[in-house]
Amino acid sequence: MRLGKISLVLLLFTLQACFIQPEGTKGINYSNLVFTARVIRILDGDTMEVLYQDYPIKIRLEHIDSPEKRRAQPYAQKAKKALSDLCFGQVVNIQGKNYDRYNRLIAVVVNHKKQVVNQEMLKLGMAWHFKEYSSDLLYAQLEITARKKRVGLWQDSSAVAPWEWRGQKRY
Repeated sequence: MRLGKISLVLLLFTLQACFIQPEGTKGINYSNLVFTARVIRILDGDTMEVLYQDYPIKIRLEHIDSPEKRRAQPYAQKAKKALSDLCFGQVVNIQGKNYDRYNRLIAVVVNHKKQVVNQEMLKLGMAWHFKEYSSDLLYAQLEITARKKRVGLWQDSSAVAPWEWRGQKRY
């Protein structure tokens, strides 16, 4: 089968994109890798930065979406504090999956108490199950349970999901 010049160029760009690492990873692909690192910064309720071999890596918690800190969504600061309480300063286990469009490693994080941090955020009512990117039934059930118990942000009967909040124009 012959490829036209445009098809060949597109194929080459696609193949090249498969091998490009997010900026600053020093050539190490952390996806599909399990490693330990120290949590050095909490950016919001679903994003942290860890230090691995003297190199910072941004981690986006898989399966969940928490209130938006940038756009002053209610419960954003409480979600950030909850995540901090669960893991800041600790050496945690990280199971990387892949990278998002912002070059954050999508991962499941387990703290020193052997708690799955992603799940704990749902149990505390500090996040939604991010169904657009996760079909995991355990995470769905954890959100349902938190809603029923009216914990965390579920105390607010008009809580707005972060993906809807991001889509709203704020003046």
